[in-house]
Amino acid sequence: MTTPILRAAHGFTSRAGGVSVGAYAGLNLDDRHDDPAAVFENRRRLTAELGFGPDQVSRLEQVHGTDVVQASPGQVQRADAQVTDQSGVLLAVATADCYPVLLEDPGAGRLEDGVPEDGVSGAGVLGAAHAGWRGTAGNIVGQTVRAMVRLGARPERIRAAVGPGICAAQYPVGGEVMSAFEQAGLGQFVQGGHLDLRAANLHLLLMAGLRPEHLRASGRCSTESQFYSYRRDAGVTGRMWAVIGTPLQARQGQGQDQGGVRRTQA
Repeated sequence: MTTPILRAAHGFTSRAGGVSVGAYAGLNLDDRHDDPAAVFENRRRLTAELGFGPDQVSRLEQVHGTDVVQASPGQVQRADAQVTDQSGVLLAVATADCYPVLLEDPGAGRLEDGVPEDGVSGAGVLGAAHAGWRGTAGNIVGQTVRAMVRLGARPERIRAAVGPGICAAQYPVGGEVMSAFEQAGLGQFVQGGHLDLRAANLHLLLMAGLRPEHLRASGRCSTESQFYSYRRDAGVTGRMWAVIGTPLQARQGQGQDQGGVRRTQA
């Protein structure tokens, strides 16, 4: 799934378009429990569709924290968000109920006519964040915006898309979570014992200086059958990826006829 608010190559995956079977049936992108060969093919299909190779993906070992790192192709870093101002790297975050957030300042490092400034890749500044309840309470999206600013982005230019995640109606929470959100000044997003993570992250993006017209949320719930959901499936499930990057060159001939993944608009 894509959104017109982002100009860089990007996508939020669902289960559609993959070769995994059983509990992981579809486009599972997590190889910790699934057949590694199936996951490799799923990743190949996704990255090829966007004009990248699997070795250009920068991945994270996500720990539900607030650390943000510089993206590094072919590496797996311990953090919950990453940023880059370089072409040829595809930022990825994995989710199965938590919210993925993709960010882009397409004007960073560019002149008004779109020509890159000297010494700058012209890729803009990109970010990808994994926002579960702990990360949201710790303002992971705000931390990501600040990391992008250090690379030359400006909050008022940054565009952000929030992908599918668990909706408030399907997300009852207990006292620990309620207390964490109260202490973070986000208590208004816990109503009737249910947490609205999507609304909380949109609020935090606005507080970080993004403009309302530069925000987009998919409105899809990860507990729907088209997605992987840790809570719905009692922990035995796959993972979706949210990805964003600027290819080194335009993709050639990649598409569904070569085993690609189907594109829809989020």
